[in-house]
Amino acid sequence: MDRLFIESATGRRRFLDRLVLGFDAAHARASTCYETAMRERARLLKYGPRDPGWLDGLENEMAEAGIEIARARAAVVERLSRALAEREQAGVFPAAALSLSDELHLGSAETLRDGFAAGRMRDAEAGRTLSGPHTTDLNVRHTEKRMEARDCSTGEQKALLVSIILADARELSRMRAGMAPILLLDEIAAHLDAMRRAALFEEITALSAQAWMTGTDLSLFDGASAQIFEVRDGGFAPQEAAS
Repeated sequence: MDRLFIESATGRRRFLDRLVLGFDAAHARASTCYETAMRERARLLKYGPRDPGWLDGLENEMAEAGIEIARARAAVVERLSRALAEREQAGVFPAAALSLSDELHLGSAETLRDGFAAGRMRDAEAGRTLSGPHTTDLNVRHTEKRMEARDCSTGEQKALLVSIILADARELSRMRAGMAPILLLDEIAAHLDAMRRAALFEEITALSAQAWMTGTDLSLFDGASAQIFEVRDGGFAPQEAAS
């Protein structure tokens, strides 16, 4: 995910939706309902019949699910931004300011439905739905440097991503009365300098979270209070714990 901030909005949207799912399990149902109705609407606009009643029904489903999606995303973005701001001066990971590229969450299902209806001919010509929560992007800004994440250095982008993940873990733990999520951190140590590696290990310990960290260089985990396993020739064997 180290290219999250420089590639297309699709990856950032999926990343955001995974974060939302941790706080709101109903987000998956709303997303499925929206996407299913959107595909069916696109098929009708392309191949017909363009029955107004049928399209009205599909657009109503899209609008109701869409506003639910937009509001759930906005709630999580606000929560994580607040959590990151609270820790702006704490630790070595940079604070990030999160925002959405649109304000769909401030509107209503009726407004969204009217927009879909008004855009039928435009969407038919384009062969896809041109507006809605499926086009939303996640904006991330380096607070201290006042710089968009996409314009930061590779190292800063990785640190921002870790900062967001840690904030998410802290908020989930708080919401679940201390039950921290399991963290899956692939090649995480290789992306951080020694100071940030030590800070990451401290953060995980403070969370009392179970974290699985993969790597090809054992020395990168020096200082971590961890049990080490080696994967070799299809086998999985415990090694001596890191010092």
